[in-house]
Amino acid sequence: MKIAVEKIDVNCPESEIYNRLLSLDGKHILELGCGSAEITRSIATSGTDRKITALEVDEIAHKKNLQITDLPNASFVLSGAQDIPLDDESVDVVFMFKSLHHVPLELMESSMHEIRRVLKPCGLAYISEPIFAGDFNEILRLFHNEQKVREAAFHTVKKVVDEGLFNLVEETFFNSPMRFESFAEFENIIINATHSEHNLNEKVYALVKDRFEQYIGEDGANFLMPIRVDLLQRPLL
Repeated sequence: MKIAVEKIDVNCPESEIYNRLLSLDGKHILELGCGSAEITRSIATSGTDRKITALEVDEIAHKKNLQITDLPNASFVLSGAQDIPLDDESVDVVFMFKSLHHVPLELMESSMHEIRRVLKPCGLAYISEPIFAGDFNEILRLFHNEQKVREAAFHTVKKVVDEGLFNLVEETFFNSPMRFESFAEFENIIINATHSEHNLNEKVYALVKDRFEQYIGEDGANFLMPIRVDLLQRPLL
């Protein structure tokens, strides 16, 4: 397993990756850290006979998700990956979209054990994590340096694979396109994200704004975020 690679040739939305790797129709799907439920909606409204349980620890985001009334096959629950309120061996597929590194360091490994517990034998866990590299990361790290937690997330996944808790099916690297119309949108989505507290002083705020605006063109600011996906399978026994 590799935490990163030197060159990534694939640029595409993440949906192209998980739809290539997984068959989701007729499955009970668990999403851990669903945020604003954008991916939840995409998965729920594609294909057929999909049941989704979407967990989120951010109370503000969760309250907003509870207002969603047009996704009858999705259930929203306030809980974290370390304490999944589902029965043993009840889930076919688990998704973590860039959320494992948000789990407290001391709970990452127990979260992976919880994922194994709720997965059916031979069930699959799709863990995507941002790589600590790229233009967007250089802006983010000015006020929110995630190098330590991203490395911890990788080593946690590698540890549970090395110990036989999961089998590694495939490791995939791709660049995920990101676009912001303006710095105001970046500030609203990233700096003011409700799942984290970012208190920027005037100097740091001005620096972040200046760096960001260097990327603004006619169609906004565009970035490619390098992502690593580890597709894991719970062993039969």
